[in-house]
Amino acid sequence: MLLFATLALAACHVVKSDTPQAETATYGAGDNWPNPGGDWAGSHYSRLTDINAQNVAKLGLAWQYDLGTDRVQEATPVVLDGVMYTSGNLGRVYALDAASGKPLWTFTPSVDGQTNRYACCDQANRGVQVHKGKVFVAALDGVLYALDAKTGTVAWKVDTVADHTRAYTSTGAPTIAGNLVIIGNAGAEDDTRGYVTAYDVDSGKQAWRFWTVPHDPKAGPQESAALDAAVKTWAPNSSWDIGGGGTAWDAIVYDPRFDQVIVGVGNGTPYPQSARSPGGGDNLYLECLVALDRKSGKLKWYFQETPRDQSDYDAVQPIVLADMDVGGAKRPVLLHTPKNGFFFVIDRQTGKPLAANPIVRTSWADKWDLKTGKPHLTPEGSDYTNGPKVVFPATPGARNWYPAAYDPKRNTYFAHVLDMGNLLFLAGPPQTKRDPKFLNAGAAVIFSPDLQAAAPGLPPPIREAMEKTAQWQWVKDKPFSSELRAIDPMTGKTKWAVPAAGWQDRFGTLATASGLVFHGTVTGQIFARDADTGKALWHADTGTSVMAAPMTYRVGGVQYVAVQAGWGGGGWGFTPGYSAAYQRGNANRLLVFKIGGGPVPVPPPLPALEPAPPPPQLAGVTPATIAQGQMLFTANCSICHSNQARAGAPDLRRMAQPVHDQFDAIVLKGLLTPQGMPHWEDRLSPDQVKAIHAYLIGLQGPLHDKETALKAAGKPLDSQSLTILSSY
Repeated sequence: MLLFATLALAACHVVKSDTPQAETATYGAGDNWPNPGGDWAGSHYSRLTDINAQNVAKLGLAWQYDLGTDRVQEATPVVLDGVMYTSGNLGRVYALDAASGKPLWTFTPSVDGQTNRYACCDQANRGVQVHKGKVFVAALDGVLYALDAKTGTVAWKVDTVADHTRAYTSTGAPTIAGNLVIIGNAGAEDDTRGYVTAYDVDSGKQAWRFWTVPHDPKAGPQESAALDAAVKTWAPNSSWDIGGGGTAWDAIVYDPRFDQVIVGVGNGTPYPQSARSPGGGDNLYLECLVALDRKSGKLKWYFQETPRDQSDYDAVQPIVLADMDVGGAKRPVLLHTPKNGFFFVIDRQTGKPLAANPIVRTSWADKWDLKTGKPHLTPEGSDYTNGPKVVFPATPGARNWYPAAYDPKRNTYFAHVLDMGNLLFLAGPPQTKRDPKFLNAGAAVIFSPDLQAAAPGLPPPIREAMEKTAQWQWVKDKPFSSELRAIDPMTGKTKWAVPAAGWQDRFGTLATASGLVFHGTVTGQIFARDADTGKALWHADTGTSVMAAPMTYRVGGVQYVAVQAGWGGGGWGFTPGYSAAYQRGNANRLLVFKIGGGPVPVPPPLPALEPAPPPPQLAGVTPATIAQGQMLFTANCSICHSNQARAGAPDLRRMAQPVHDQFDAIVLKGLLTPQGMPHWEDRLSPDQVKAIHAYLIGLQGPLHDKETALKAAGKPLDSQSLTILSSY
């Protein structure tokens, strides 16, 4: 379908850990930052205090490193014994001297550019793990590499994709659990069936695999007893062929206290339950946290955060482990803020919720029953089967992959939070048939920072139905808020908040024992804030969009703060005009700061836009052909090509004549596949490609005329699109 957008089953028991990662009382990272989350708990918290409120204003650039790409940076670096290891897009790996930035080695995986077609959210990679002399990274195509930490040579590699007829990719960081390395896969919007896999760190041999959703019972026994129980929560006539979704694309942590691997599970596919599982059911283990025995991979407990979800509410956002006072007793807990808008505090031993409070407006549920472990669903709910619904939170989520930080001294959770709704509806009959290796979400979604502003562009029946929904007043009262918040985990209450630049300004955080919170912005700023008040104590303008979480480490007695800079990820083709990427380009780089460092080199502004080139003649093309081209472009191309002048992918209203001449060769034959533009010969016929081309030519002509007139009048050109067309 089309997406339009405008801006417990198993007994729990405690196991004594015999792994080399035995839990310690030490919370937070020290001189080293040994994994992307910083410590065993994934807290993004540092015990270092050399940089503090008294001297943070003296921070300056220690060194920078050009990552050599311009696509997306989401990783948090790892530092061990003076060496920094990190990943870039596609699964590139960099090893650098952590004090000077001197490159030691780099690794570039061999990834077929066709894989880009199966990545919903860009070529992202969220980090590496380093263990026993090896650096582990998962490339976009799902190949897991173990690299020699000294040389970068491949020690072993394994293909983690279970079925190459489906659209699997990998974007998350691996997780080390004793002698195992754990990795999941992405692709829940496509035609996948989720799973997570454990491999031996020494050999790469598969140890176990846990499937997150059942297969068609007619195909034979399920792979585990956990799935035997889960299949009872799906309708017998579910759309098994599509796969069900439930991919584990991030949020996998190892809990050494209970020797368990905790996995966040993604959304279901298709989105509407009427298509995915007609007749209802909780659809386990979609949107669940599942705790798996490290040695066997068997289910210990689960907690479902969004039963019967229809709104893309992944439970794959970063998990933080902690020991907290709950009811006067110290409890081992996990802190989790998934897309669905609630803040959960979960007992790590039992999987029982200890607190569940909304942190944004939530139209699908208004509270949680801690005794039953179930949400109280609202009467209007989020079921858009019988007509459009405005649903809060929006599909980008109240929280997403951007890491949060937890300061145990202050009992405060620092995170970006987005409070926004979107419109969901069926654009046709419920999708029940698989569309191979393609988006199978089966719903139309309109998300916007201001649905009122978007309304005039909608078909009248859709607009009128939207304005009659129960949440339309919410839209009118407050279109959205995008904030960095300091939150009390047990109550969900905000201690302080500072606004972000816009709804696409989302970022990760770092907290330190010296009472500082660091974060970047897509406008290109780096901030250090007072952890108690949110007051900005230092900032630097980098001129490069920052989404990834900063980290800190110490080498030779000097504390450094580092962050990777570069725009991309979900919605990467729709670059906000206020972003540094839109204004100054998107050269990806590592930025490392220290007390007494120098200024940050800021890239120059991009040159002024020039008028779109004149298009070729459009002759003998009927209005029906152009309409067909528009439909095909929206369904297949617009998720990347937003037709903004300065976006992640080229503005196809600005094609030069040589590109027009080779249009068929590019789209059908894969002329630019090595550069990341996949071919579409298996999906589009030559006549369909000609219709798409005609539609684009029809857009380019009026744009050329308009911009030529603006330039002649001495007026600036700004073709930033306010309307995004994507295909889900």
